[in-house]
Amino acid sequence: MTAPWHEAHRKAVDGGESSYIDSETGFHVFTELGLRRRGTCCGSGCRHCPFQHESMTLPDRAARGQQPAWLTEARAPGEPVDLLFWSGGKDSFLTWRALRREALRPTVLLTTFDAGTRTVAHQEIRIDAVIRQAEDLAQPLLGVPLHPGHAYPARIREACELVPRIARFVFGDLHLLHIREWRSVAFKELAADRGAALHFPLWGVPYRALIDDLEASGASCEVSAVTEAAESVVRVGDRFDRAMMASLPEGIDPFGENGEFHTLVKVRERR
Repeated sequence: MTAPWHEAHRKAVDGGESSYIDSETGFHVFTELGLRRRGTCCGSGCRHCPFQHESMTLPDRAARGQQPAWLTEARAPGEPVDLLFWSGGKDSFLTWRALRREALRPTVLLTTFDAGTRTVAHQEIRIDAVIRQAEDLAQPLLGVPLHPGHAYPARIREACELVPRIARFVFGDLHLLHIREWRSVAFKELAADRGAALHFPLWGVPYRALIDDLEASGASCEVSAVTEAAESVVRVGDRFDRAMMASLPEGIDPFGENGEFHTLVKVRERR
């Protein structure tokens, strides 16, 4: 379902209008066309900013930006990159480590988050924490605020316009076939348009090998969100490690891959 303001914006742009009225607030909102006529980013975090919020400070982009934008000083290089879909949890972190071992090309992190709450869906991780991860890993981070009614694949396509050359779209899926199949369909056209492949470096890797790699990384990992299925045995803030995996009862996936819990990786402890 398309958000009312999204359709109002489309109609206004089609009509050459510089603004439209948001039906929910009654406010006049500048269209992308109207903002382009101004020529530069005003730094206000406009809903339809066509300039990637270039006049905003990085903290302001994280706190108020409404369009895909770089959230770190680092940017994508001109050479082909692996674009890693980054959640802030153990799966994406271990995928990053797998890419480092491949050592084929630079990596760029892409994180989607709710435009209102500024948190990563399901992980319940604030975008500020994800930015700290990217800085600790010295990786460029492309932040993509998600709005209700704005189709996810379309939003990702918009964000990818900020990355000059993409060799692979990389995902941290382990063994949930329906999710991998959805990605293969959802990103098929975009990948073809960019001349890129879809890559799943952790697919089918045994949990024993994954937890060995997590321990070898030196990073710590804690539970960031728990669903009803696991709330009697797992709590937010619990340390995720080999001991926790061994303590989980039958029916709870040791890596929480059925959505029982989600995690936050702390690349570097802060005092």
